Amino acid sequence: MESLITHPDLFPDEGNNTFADIILPVPIPRMFTYRIPTALVSQVQIGARVIVQFGRKKVLTGIIGKVHSKPPKAYEAKPILDILDEQPTVNPLQIRFWVWMAEYYCCHIGEVMLAALPSGLRLSSESKVQLHPNFVAEESPYPLDAREELILEALENRAELSYEDCEKILGIKTIHPILKSLVYKEAILIFERVQDKYTPKVETRIRLKQEIAEDKQSLEQLFEQLSGKAKQESILLKYLRDIPVFNNPSLNEKGLDKASLLEEGDSESSLKTLIKNGVFESFKQVVNRIDETEVTAGEIILSERQELAISEIKSHFDTKSTVLLHGITGSGKTEIYIQLIKEVLDSGSQVLMLLPEIALTTQIVSRLKQVFGGQMGVYHSKYSDNERVEVWNGVISGRFPFVVGVRSSIFLPFDSLGMIIVDEEHESSYKQFDPAPRFQARDSAIMLAYFHQAKTLLGSATPSFESYFNATETQKYGLVELSERYGKSNLPKFHLADLGADKRKNLLKVDSTRMMREKIQEALSKQEQVLIFQNRRGYSPYIQCEDCGWTGQCIQCDVSLTYHQFAEELRCHYCGYKEKVPTSCPACGGSHLTTMGMGTERIEESLSLLFPEARIGRMDLDTTRSKYGYQKLLDEFGSGHIDILVGTQMITKGLDFGNVTVVGVWDGDRILNFPDFRSGERAYQQITQVAGRAGRREAKGNVIIQTRKADEAIYQQVIKGDYLEFYQHEIHERKKFYYPPYVKLIKITTRHSDFKTAEKAAMDLHRQMAGIAVKKIVLGPEKALIGRIKNQYQFESLIKLDRSGASQTEFKTQIAQIQEQITAKPEFRSVRFIVDVDPN
Repeated sequence: MESLITHPDLFPDEGNNTFADIILPVPIPRMFTYRIPTALVSQVQIGARVIVQFGRKKVLTGIIGKVHSKPPKAYEAKPILDILDEQPTVNPLQIRFWVWMAEYYCCHIGEVMLAALPSGLRLSSESKVQLHPNFVAEESPYPLDAREELILEALENRAELSYEDCEKILGIKTIHPILKSLVYKEAILIFERVQDKYTPKVETRIRLKQEIAEDKQSLEQLFEQLSGKAKQESILLKYLRDIPVFNNPSLNEKGLDKASLLEEGDSESSLKTLIKNGVFESFKQVVNRIDETEVTAGEIILSERQELAISEIKSHFDTKSTVLLHGITGSGKTEIYIQLIKEVLDSGSQVLMLLPEIALTTQIVSRLKQVFGGQMGVYHSKYSDNERVEVWNGVISGRFPFVVGVRSSIFLPFDSLGMIIVDEEHESSYKQFDPAPRFQARDSAIMLAYFHQAKTLLGSATPSFESYFNATETQKYGLVELSERYGKSNLPKFHLADLGADKRKNLLKVDSTRMMREKIQEALSKQEQVLIFQNRRGYSPYIQCEDCGWTGQCIQCDVSLTYHQFAEELRCHYCGYKEKVPTSCPACGGSHLTTMGMGTERIEESLSLLFPEARIGRMDLDTTRSKYGYQKLLDEFGSGHIDILVGTQMITKGLDFGNVTVVGVWDGDRILNFPDFRSGERAYQQITQVAGRAGRREAKGNVIIQTRKADEAIYQQVIKGDYLEFYQHEIHERKKFYYPPYVKLIKITTRHSDFKTAEKAAMDLHRQMAGIAVKKIVLGPEKALIGRIKNQYQFESLIKLDRSGASQTEFKTQIAQIQEQITAKPEFRSVRFIVDVDPN
């Protein structure tokens, strides 16, 4: 679709009193009202995309949120310029969900829209230049310089030029002053050409002319004519091999993809000759980017315990809308999901299955595809814009009644959801940190299910405290538990490897204990595989000078730079700043620079020294940036081409490899020593989850945890697998010190490039928050743990708020007003307040 945005006077219908409130992808607190031109009244539908002018120059894609007859009081309504959709792109349930999300997570509905719509459904606009129709060079009172004449000469040969075209013609970067001069001299016009970003995939296909395909005699005569023309004959034979028109002439209608017809090295010129001579014909066809997968899985046989679990889930669904499935790692939760998904799809409803990260989608998706085939769509950020639009449209058309995706898939245009499954519901990656909306996908999914009157199933081996609390203490959720592994596999055996003891005995080698080395060697000698977990990427956390203590610091953030050996650089994991590794200390000039701590890259190197024959792979953000990076690594590991896989928390999430018998936690203490009230919960979850990757078939698994604090209670609770004991101990502390799930947390971050301004604004905010008349505790403001990111100083306030809905609504309403009042003061105009509801 392409439309030329021109002057609003093209719509002269001032008597029309019909208006539409448009949701715009900008951070403003309300919808904007636009006038509906008479010519477009019949096309107006809630949820349809429109083109509107916003401000003096911007042209935006908006969504119709409401239609009414009340003109705005504060401004004159501009007309809608165009309507893009014959059928709405967004349905009313989605808009209702967006409104809830904006209110609950303290952001603007435009920010929710921006997060929800794939960028391929938003318009791109490009400034274009054309000759002014009334311009005559000889009659112009203004002289033209040489560069202006070059632009005008180019426009005499071409109807329009882009800014980029003008830059190339003149060979300079800054062309705005020249174009501004030409506009002033009335020599050119500048306009916006707007078009959809999404483009369908078009394939060139080849088929036999119908009269030849339907007549055997004609085909025989054709072969006689092609006798001695080996290249043309080869193409014809190849076509008939793939499209057997003798047996089924109707197959010829679909034809064959041109690329596949020529893929064996046949001559394209020979094909052109056959088309020219009326043997073949070429035609264009729109095809799907998303593969159509055939169902290949046989019937899934459930154990007696799995059958009972399904029965218990259904029983809870009779009285509750949400059920927590607490099943230990390897207990067969996926088979339960599959059975429930089948039943919901058979009833005619839609299903959404949320997974925490793309790493987990890779393996489970291929398994689900075997069961559900083309009914299933996959939605995640590694898909291209066009692929995401095709999944979106596939949900609208009914092509994909079942979608598996990461947190952004809650925004898809479902209209009849029957069930939402949130696998690994405890995962922190369900939380969106930046930009707004800073939503928790698990909690949002429960609300989305409420709007659809659907059911939600939460699954985890290590449930979040919030979910377990709701299932056991408030009993808002049903609870179903699976305490034994599926099939013949047994739980792994745990070993605590004491780093301190090994160091004293001189048994430590490149930060690995003797026990870790022995268990890895034992697995390798049996052709078994090993997973090593370290929740820090890079080679080393930082480089330090042994002489003066200097460490590399980011110039934009208050953090040390991480050393990446492969790229020979120091890199900030917060803002992306990087610099080359110095050859000597920048502070004292000394040459004794040493790496401190271990990241995945350094562990990979250490293991290659200890086990030179082993094939070692690494899975972290650095090795999986490409679209198929995860898939490639997992395929290599699954096929046995990698013996040891080192990874960050990506490897803790639901991976299922039968040949993994050893899991090593390289530094268990690092997970514990984090200044956060959830650190114990996270440590238990991460160690238990990664341990669950070991011994998932008949071979016994071993888990080695390297630690300097072997007497920590949490390690004993992990070894016993006693989640309930761990939960009861931690929940007592939460209640004592007023932390979730007993209160609602809201974190407000104040940011500014000047330290004093940020601090002063944060104090002003604190004073006014204290006056809000709801039950609460306000902590701070304190300098943030990382006090500066991207040259912005940060102060944080933490609010512990009464859980009642009335208290939350009142506090959120007043906090928005307070922020508005503070930023209205001249000294605080450029201060940013970031409200994070339910921070992780």
